[in-house]
Amino acid sequence: MFRKESNRESNFWISYADLMAGLLFVFILLIGAIVSKSIILKSNLQAKEDKLEIVENTLNIKETKLQELIGELEYKKDILNQQDSTITTKDREIIKRDNKIKEDKKLLLLKDYEIKKLNRMLLQQNTIKDRLNNKIVIIQNILEDTNSTLNRQNKKIEDYKDKVVVLSNTITDIQNSVKLKDEKLLNLLNALDEKDTKYNQIVAKLQSQRAKIKTLTGIRVKVISTLKRELGDKISIDASGSLKLSSNILFGVGSAKLKPNAKSQLEESFKEYISTLVTNPNIKPHLDKIIIEGHTDSDGGYLYNLKLSQERALAVMNYILTLDIVEKYNLKPLIVSSGRAYMDAVINNGVEDKMASRRIEIKFRLKNNEAMNEIEKVLDAN
Repeated sequence: MFRKESNRESNFWISYADLMAGLLFVFILLIGAIVSKSIILKSNLQAKEDKLEIVENTLNIKETKLQELIGELEYKKDILNQQDSTITTKDREIIKRDNKIKEDKKLLLLKDYEIKKLNRMLLQQNTIKDRLNNKIVIIQNILEDTNSTLNRQNKKIEDYKDKVVVLSNTITDIQNSVKLKDEKLLNLLNALDEKDTKYNQIVAKLQSQRAKIKTLTGIRVKVISTLKRELGDKISIDASGSLKLSSNILFGVGSAKLKPNAKSQLEESFKEYISTLVTNPNIKPHLDKIIIEGHTDSDGGYLYNLKLSQERALAVMNYILTLDIVEKYNLKPLIVSSGRAYMDAVINNGVEDKMASRRIEIKFRLKNNEAMNEIEKVLDAN
């Protein structure tokens, strides 16, 4: 069996080496095609450049002749202007010459049009030449990238060849080692078969204990879920089930005295929140404490902020104790207050949100002691 596996491994590496050789041959053909295309483009570009040079020389010669004709015409015109007052007998010749000058001007205009046309053609050829140059640069870059890729592939092939030799030696050693360990493996399999039944019993017991632990530790999650469902959109609570009220709405700057217009909002929010806690049969049996916490930002010293947060939490607690709902559900033994200063400041993107940090939190604490004792008993059980 192991000899067949080693043959398969060797065949795999031989096939892999053949594949890499095929890829190398394809890359060489690709480079040959690109080089041939580049040579053809360069030869065509050179032919067009030669043709453009001939056209340009022809234009220069015609332009020189045109300038000479223009100079000759100007010279003849000056002579005619000087002799205009004295020439009487040669009027017919002058008329003939004027006609000839007009014809020469027409020829000059025609030649000027041809020169402009040739200039446009030359500009188009230059544009084509620039495009061809850009394509040649791109092809050269592709060739360089292809060459570097081929070099890397060749290096990888050499590395794989060395690895194949090493792996072949390693496989031979492993085969020898496996033959020696076959008997030990059979013994271990027999031992595992004997212990399989015991293992299945242990797994079943652990699954039962895990279900019991989930039931005990999931009480708070169920309470928060029930609280969010009961409150709905009326009051917003965070992921821990806490009700947060901004200190800027409840108190003045640096003050621990409740604003008169904030008391109605505090009473409404507290009644909605607490009523859900104490009237829901899924929550009330697990309720241990109702905690009122004061929080500040980091402006000022710690002791100043601690005192301010404690006084604000106490002011909120004193007002809440005057509400009818406290006496109706006997909440006085459950309500406590504390100040946290800026120990639990709100941080957004590494920066303190000072407005959000200044707050009053009303939260609940569940009776966890009995549940934790049960969990410890389950974990300590044999």
